Amino acid sequence: MLGNLIGPEIKELIEERNFTALREAFAEWTPPDIAECLTELPEDEQAVVFRLLPHVKSTDVFEYLQPEAQKTILKAMGHSDAARILNDMSADDRTALLEELPGSAVAQMLQLLSPEEKAVAQSLLNYPDGTVGRHMTPEFVTVREDWTIAQVLDHVREFGRDSETLNVIYVTDERGRLIDDVRIREFLIRPVTTRVSEFRDHQFVALKATDEASNAYDLFKKYDRTILPVTDSEDKLLGIVTVDDVLDIQEEVTTEEMQKMGGMEALDEPYTTIAMHRMVKKRATWLIILFLSEMLTATAMQSYNDEISKAVVLAMFLPLIMSSGGNSGSQATTLIIRAMGVGEVRLRDWFRIMKKEIFAGLSLGVILGIIGFFRISLWQFLHIFDYGQYHWYIAATVGAALVGVVMWGSVAGAMLPFVLRRCGLDPAVSSAPFVATLVDVTGLLIYFNVARVILHGTLL
Repeated sequence: MLGNLIGPEIKELIEERNFTALREAFAEWTPPDIAECLTELPEDEQAVVFRLLPHVKSTDVFEYLQPEAQKTILKAMGHSDAARILNDMSADDRTALLEELPGSAVAQMLQLLSPEEKAVAQSLLNYPDGTVGRHMTPEFVTVREDWTIAQVLDHVREFGRDSETLNVIYVTDERGRLIDDVRIREFLIRPVTTRVSEFRDHQFVALKATDEASNAYDLFKKYDRTILPVTDSEDKLLGIVTVDDVLDIQEEVTTEEMQKMGGMEALDEPYTTIAMHRMVKKRATWLIILFLSEMLTATAMQSYNDEISKAVVLAMFLPLIMSSGGNSGSQATTLIIRAMGVGEVRLRDWFRIMKKEIFAGLSLGVILGIIGFFRISLWQFLHIFDYGQYHWYIAATVGAALVGVVMWGSVAGAMLPFVLRRCGLDPAVSSAPFVATLVDVTGLLIYFNVARVILHGTLL
């Protein structure tokens, strides 16, 4: 990355206080590269370098910074500079910054805004957290269907400068209700005397301001859009959402799901900046739950003390049996959660998924069972370890138990997300550690009951 390559040179210029050279160095850089370089600098130097940027570029750079870097720079800036940055920012990026600040800081920031921008900021913040309304921008261009293309182009020249994008022009009626969206190319390839009503197709897709922001990604993907309009309950056009905002939302959702699948609460803030006590609290809750669940394993083993005392060799293969079942369950639950997340699997598909996992688990169990059987037999044959005169029975016990445990792990891991979704819970909660814990306990029951059947009359 450019920031990584030129970072040492920039740091040297900062140490030498060669601000003229710094301005020249940044003159040819793009805003994303400057932002990347800034984040690699110490906090006390970030504000120094940021002040050297031209006004026309500083706001663009600021919007590419992470919230923590934005807050650091704002604290180091005077009121006038901070006000300029906040007023020049796009509405959606400004809302994202304000969401990261405490209430008292938000109130201070709002006072720095012009009356127009303050009204926009407050209107977006009034939407519930996690809704589309929080991520939209009111900067767009609208036209009427009875306008000619010449009128449309004149309107775009006059008001398009402040628009977030000009890829799509929105058609509204006299009440401000959205009635169509038209790509800009449609206006460029027709005679200027053509009216909008003559070529608009009456087909458009829109989001509601109260929709869950996490669901917007599916609509963008389904209709292959880079921009979507946002309307209220009466279909009045409120703003637009661009694909870069949707990708940021999807990144947050994916990060949260990954953290939950790791057996912990979502951090809700970057790992590098979260306070230690908050991170411990979020990790400890699930760790305690998993620990208490694993205690069931010890309880289950106590029920088979007689079998273990008579055939101590069975205890040697407990880690093998338990880990195989847990691994197969973790694989299945990860696949199903991801399939649910991208819309490949729905609740009504549970029976089809169960049948598929039964056969998949059976196949995987047979493969591992054969390997386990031959491993014990080979060790006995090569005199690496003596399993006694009933080594064939022991090998058969381990092999058969692996078949049952792996198949059960696959089915349990696949079905648990369906159960949680049916109960209205987040399937990501059925994390890999939780599934592994569940399968550990049931795996013990399968293993020792198989041993009772096969080793009856020999070791047991």
